Amino acid sequence: MSEEATRDAGVWTIPNALSSLRLLGVPLFLWLVLGPEEDGLALLVLMVSGVTDFLDGYLARRLDQRSPLGEILDPVADRLYILAVIIGLGLREVIPWWVVIILPLRDALLWCLVPFLRTRGYSALPVHFLGKAATFNLLYAFPLLLLGDGTGVVATLALVFGWAFAIWGIALYWWAGLLYAWQVRRLLATTERRSVRDATP
Repeated sequence: MSEEATRDAGVWTIPNALSSLRLLGVPLFLWLVLGPEEDGLALLVLMVSGVTDFLDGYLARRLDQRSPLGEILDPVADRLYILAVIIGLGLREVIPWWVVIILPLRDALLWCLVPFLRTRGYSALPVHFLGKAATFNLLYAFPLLLLGDGTGVVATLALVFGWAFAIWGIALYWWAGLLYAWQVRRLLATTERRSVRDATP
C-alpha cells in the first residue's frame, strides 16, 4: 500500500467521522439554545454528543483505528462543546458568569504552555485520565443544568444533580490542568532543548 493510501486510511475512519459529526453539533446547539430556545432539541444534541464521545474512543481502540487526526479531533470537539455550552447557558443566565470564565481560563493557561513543549519537540502531552473524568462530569452537568432551567420536581432534581456534576467537573478540570502544567515543568527539566527543525509537528 502506498504512503498516500496509508495516510488516507488513517484519516477516513469511523472514529474520525463521529468526531466530525460531534463538531457539526456545536453551532447547532448554540443556535437551538440562543435562537428558538428549543431546549429539548438542544438536550438531544448534547446526548448525541456524549454518545459519540464515548463511541469514537471505544471504536478507535476496538477497531485499531487510532490516528493523529483523531488524537486532535477528539479533544478539540470536547473543548468546543464545553465552550459552546457554557457560553450558551451563560447568555441564557442558566449558569453564573464565573463558571463561564473559569473553564476557558484553564484552557488559555494550558495553551500558553505549548511553545515550551515545542522547544522539546512536542506539540502536546497525552490526555490524562483526570482530564477525561472532568470532561465526563461537565458533559453530564450541562444537560442537567439546562433541564433544571424550569419548574417542577424533575427540574429541581436535575438542577441538584447538575450542580453536583458541575462542581466535581470544574475541580477535576483544574486539577488535570495543574497536573498537565507539572508534567510540562518536569519535561522541561529532564529533556534537552530541540531545534525547530528537529521538533515534531
